[in-house]
Amino acid sequence: MSETTPLSELKWTRGYTDPAWIRRFTSAGRELAPSRRVWRGRGPARPLPEQPHDLDSLELVTTDAGTLKLPDLFAAAQTDAFLVMHRGSVVHERHLHGTEAHTPHFNASAAKSYLGLVAATLAHRGLLDRTARASAYVPELAGTAFGEARVQDLLHMGTRVSYAGRPFDKAIEAHRYHAVVAPALRPQGYTGPDTIREHLRTARATGAPGEEFRYENGNVEALAEVLRRVTGSTTSALLSELLWTGLGAEEDAYYVLDADGVEAACGGFSATLRDVARLGEMLRCGGAVGDRQVVPEEVAATIAGGVPDGYPRRVRFPAAPPDSPARLSYHDLWWILNDPYGSYMASGIHGQRLFVSPGLELVIVHFGSQVTSPAVPPAPLVQAFHRIGTHLAAA
Repeated sequence: MSETTPLSELKWTRGYTDPAWIRRFTSAGRELAPSRRVWRGRGPARPLPEQPHDLDSLELVTTDAGTLKLPDLFAAAQTDAFLVMHRGSVVHERHLHGTEAHTPHFNASAAKSYLGLVAATLAHRGLLDRTARASAYVPELAGTAFGEARVQDLLHMGTRVSYAGRPFDKAIEAHRYHAVVAPALRPQGYTGPDTIREHLRTARATGAPGEEFRYENGNVEALAEVLRRVTGSTTSALLSELLWTGLGAEEDAYYVLDADGVEAACGGFSATLRDVARLGEMLRCGGAVGDRQVVPEEVAATIAGGVPDGYPRRVRFPAAPPDSPARLSYHDLWWILNDPYGSYMASGIHGQRLFVSPGLELVIVHFGSQVTSPAVPPAPLVQAFHRIGTHLAAA
């Protein structure tokens, strides 16, 4: 880059490759874009019991570079914050790189899973028909790839789509989406859509829905629009009503907004480490917080309970090589690990994870600012989570 390169081009280039730049966005989103709070409610914060356990010396994962312990994992993952709950108590918590317990942190695509909970809850209540086409709720999407898909297809990344006539490329379309919701990240000369709704209307189907898994943000944004039409509420208000106020959260969460004032539902959500842990613990406990049922027990119980007929049973993680084994499943926007413990996960770029393992009685939250590059191997977070869980179970 020359000294005369426009700032917008520098931002576009550095977006995934500079940990300090990533951390600026993961920890200060509402300072950089319009936002809307997800209200925590009027009640007191639910206490999280603590039973500290030394995990720093535990050997987690053996790689070509040697055996990783927790400090090594934090360095590899550019960890900002980390929390482990076992059997309902916090056993380990760490805040790094200037993050604090009260600081909301970007959850990225982990937020997709939270929206999946909202949709599943509304469907359980009979307010949302999973078999209906999205255009039945959002007429403006008629004729688009998302409008002609069923709600169930959106919940399982079951559309095949091309935007504005471009051949589909996941990485390029992720950049294009970020350009829609974050004008500061637009490259010089950008002439694309200015809002999420405009972006969705450029989508055309390149195959029948419900036959193939293709991880794409537009499915979630279309689903969010469906939920707004069904309820007449904003995405922020829905998440507050159906999840956040029932958790006993300590802090408000928030979504960043596009130029229409619409939440970036697929990844523009930020919340504190402990409040995301409260969400995971509620799910581990069958959707309940104490004697209060926050999410229907049937919804919580079926997250890892199987993929609906007609959808791929095994899929790959978005960043996995195309020739790698397909070992995961995907259900209602959650990643199912298919391990012996019934574990599942919400996952986002740069190392955002909410890991819930009923069999290990374990909840782990990881916030990070890891570089996304073929030259930087992803940190073995899930392997480390399993090792922590089996260690605690045996203690």
